[in-house]
Amino acid sequence: MGSPLPDAMKPEMPAEQVSMTYHDGTSRTVYDTGIERPYPDGKLIVSRTDLNGVLTHVNDAFVDISGYDVDELIGKQHYILRHPDMPKAAYKDLWATAAAGQKWHGYVKNLCKDGSHYWVYATVVPNVRRGETVGYTSVRRKPSRSKIDAAIAQYAQMKQDEEG
Repeated sequence: MGSPLPDAMKPEMPAEQVSMTYHDGTSRTVYDTGIERPYPDGKLIVSRTDLNGVLTHVNDAFVDISGYDVDELIGKQHYILRHPDMPKAAYKDLWATAAAGQKWHGYVKNLCKDGSHYWVYATVVPNVRRGETVGYTSVRRKPSRSKIDAAIAQYAQMKQDEEG
């Protein structure tokens, strides 16, 4: 497993403080400013993880948009970027699909270090070496606004259903 995640630093601007608990029992406080960062035109955001979701590689576009330094990302759980608006079921589906050796596609809202967020259209594929899955690669592209709007509505309903 990666090293534990510290609580996020409170941003300078007004932000909602949210306590997040992840699938492995780790919890931390994050801040959501509600400010959306535009996806960088002409860029692909790429990362690789090990089988447990620990980041092993991030490209420059990933570093730039997330607001984290490389050394704040490598060795950490990918869920460092999980936005509180994302339903657990979306990640459960992603990991189940990838663990089954299949390609997963979907829209994801990620949380930046400063409490802002950005939307991506993500493709996750298993990294297979000598017939064995050794990790996962995620490539993110710029999503269309209409697809983001549909995802916002769908994820809000899924979160409401989770909270019962």
